[in-house]
Amino acid sequence: MDRHRFRARLAPVVSLFVIAAGATAQTAPNPTLAYPTAPKGAQVDVYHGVSISDPYRSLEDVDAPATTAWTGAENRLTDSFLGSIPERTAIKNRLTNLWNYERYSAPFKENDHYFYFQNTGLQNQSVLFVQDGRDARPRVLLDPNVLSADGTVALGGTAASDDAHYLAYALSTSGSDWQEIHVRDVTTGRDLSETVKWVKFSNIAWTHDNRGFFYSRYDEPTSGNKMTNANKNHKLYYHRVGQPQSRDELVYDRPDQPDWLFNGTVSDDGQFLIINVSQGTDVRTRLYYIDLDNPGKPKIDNPVVRLIDKLDAEYDFVGNRGTIFYVRTDKNAPKGRVIGISIENPREERWTTLIPESKDALVSATTVGDDIAANYLQDAHSTVRFYSGGRDIRRDERPRNPQDQRPRNPGSVYDDTSTAPIVTRERPQAIGGFAMRGELQLPGIGSVDVIQGRQGDDEMFYSFTSFLYPTTIYRFDLKSRQNQVFRSPKVDFDPSAYETRQVFYNSKDGTRVPMFITAKKGIALDGSNPTLLYAYGGFNISITPAFSPANIAWLEMGGIYAVPNLRGGGEYGKEWHEGGMLAKKQNVFDDFIGAAVYLISQKYTSTPKLAIQGVSNGGLLIGAVLNQRPDLFGAAFPEVGVMDMLRFQKFTIGWAWTSDYGSSDDSTAFNYLRAYSPLHNIKPGTCYPPTLAFTADHDDRVVPGHTFKYVATLQAAQSCNNPILVRIESKSGHGAGRPTTKLIDEAADRFAFLVKELHMRPTLQ
Repeated sequence: MDRHRFRARLAPVVSLFVIAAGATAQTAPNPTLAYPTAPKGAQVDVYHGVSISDPYRSLEDVDAPATTAWTGAENRLTDSFLGSIPERTAIKNRLTNLWNYERYSAPFKENDHYFYFQNTGLQNQSVLFVQDGRDARPRVLLDPNVLSADGTVALGGTAASDDAHYLAYALSTSGSDWQEIHVRDVTTGRDLSETVKWVKFSNIAWTHDNRGFFYSRYDEPTSGNKMTNANKNHKLYYHRVGQPQSRDELVYDRPDQPDWLFNGTVSDDGQFLIINVSQGTDVRTRLYYIDLDNPGKPKIDNPVVRLIDKLDAEYDFVGNRGTIFYVRTDKNAPKGRVIGISIENPREERWTTLIPESKDALVSATTVGDDIAANYLQDAHSTVRFYSGGRDIRRDERPRNPQDQRPRNPGSVYDDTSTAPIVTRERPQAIGGFAMRGELQLPGIGSVDVIQGRQGDDEMFYSFTSFLYPTTIYRFDLKSRQNQVFRSPKVDFDPSAYETRQVFYNSKDGTRVPMFITAKKGIALDGSNPTLLYAYGGFNISITPAFSPANIAWLEMGGIYAVPNLRGGGEYGKEWHEGGMLAKKQNVFDDFIGAAVYLISQKYTSTPKLAIQGVSNGGLLIGAVLNQRPDLFGAAFPEVGVMDMLRFQKFTIGWAWTSDYGSSDDSTAFNYLRAYSPLHNIKPGTCYPPTLAFTADHDDRVVPGHTFKYVATLQAAQSCNNPILVRIESKSGHGAGRPTTKLIDEAADRFAFLVKELHMRPTLQ
């Protein structure tokens, strides 16, 4: 559920197999599988007067002996099934070759030091490098691969101090959302002694005196299971370098609002701590701040100012010019706009539109140099526009009125050894709109996922990718307006043999839905092509073109890869999202079924050749459509899905998803959740398509009990010989930070399953 988003040295191709489009193998029917007996009870819950049976409730306890015995037996069955598919070895070999290319992140810069991630190809985790200048020789700053033999310790968030002397970085183990923050000296490459624990859903933001950073955490669990316990009472803290966590200062919490989440960022000028206040995964936010008084001697305990304190829209801090805040919002602009708010006169009627709403969805905005770089989605692909303004800003550099000074806690006043300069703050009195300065020239139709830059810089970096274009890093000179490749990967395949086209189809209610279709050029539209249909459809998350070595292998196998942009996502702004949430969630399923019907009617594929895949909220999607149209699909991958829609809110961060789903605690929501919940709509005696579900033993986002109960129920209900299997990854979580070896193994199992179940015939070359 996430809301947020990072080779030329190639091994020779030992074996490459291509599956001829349309070829059908003469395979024998699947034998009847003997499924392990799941522990079963007589649990019945009553919701609003309705009795609901939950016979596999005990599988929610992932550590219970009966559960571990069942999961072990299920994994052995799945391993035996997949291991019997002769093409799997060749698939894995080709995936390994395709994955073996150098890839990079867009660098971020502090004090003329450039920090970026690089993976040589098959490293389990990407390595963090630093350059002490743009032309300096890069050196390794942090290599997560040395922290665990199997690559299951992953690097999460990173932030360098303003003077680039320190790096704060977060580590997670086995895919858990729990993290620990460490501090490394950038010059020596050695860690300081302190460790900050029980961090979750946190940013890291340094004050500009370089002496500490803000972070968010929960209290240490004192009882129950830390992996499945509900997370409540998020808190924002400040950690001073060189001190133990026990001395960290609580900056803000709300015991009266246990479901609120707090994340802090420091403005580019170091003047303000911006506190983003969210309620679960609701896109609507509140915006608070602390005036730190002076970047060189920040006053951490200054009062929290509730700039926007009503949950009526999304408010995302973009930057500031003195006391004018730039804020991206969908208030009175469903597709987004940027407004200016004077914190000295913040009444809504005084807000100024800087960048007006467009016909395209504004998904992010970043201050770079003297511009705002606005990242839009135009029919689900990126376009970046530059806006300049502020020349009519009238600046007043007079010192503050002494009457404005508030009493301070001397404990938060720093001594004169601070490394940051004392600055005179700007106090703009008025601001006008911004004018569009130009548009970033992109290589084609694709996605700009990351823009790195800040106010006053003369350069920005960004990443560009598409289905056939591996992520490439560009440097844009903000003075000369010149674009140049900064890091370009080389992958062992020829993209010119393939193409991506965008089509539009009508959903059940007539809504026009876009879909990307990627395939080999000239592929025959005769209904015989194996096709993988992937989608998400929720939480305002946009699914845009992206490169994947696994998908390239699928294309080489003669496959088609199709991605529809369902309602519930953010591709067309607020209304598109709201059209697929709460009581309108069925629209998401209808959009997906409509995509399948389109692909079949246009003879891209046919039911026996059509596989479907979704992850997390997308796993819920796959479970729901399998129940509603089991006759439509040839195979299915519901992965780490939310399958029990009546109990999801009871585990870890599940309560946060009620903004998109609703909750069974509410009688109205109970009725529509029950109507599509994957677990509760499985019908005994139905022939379900071949299904391989995925989950992980350390998934503390969507706990594995969802998939365990779903698979046990589906296996018991299956009326034909189509296999119902589950792949349970060990020492792994919801997906973030998963090592390369595990990604390759997963993809090999996925495609081997499709070779068998879609009756594909491989030809080794």
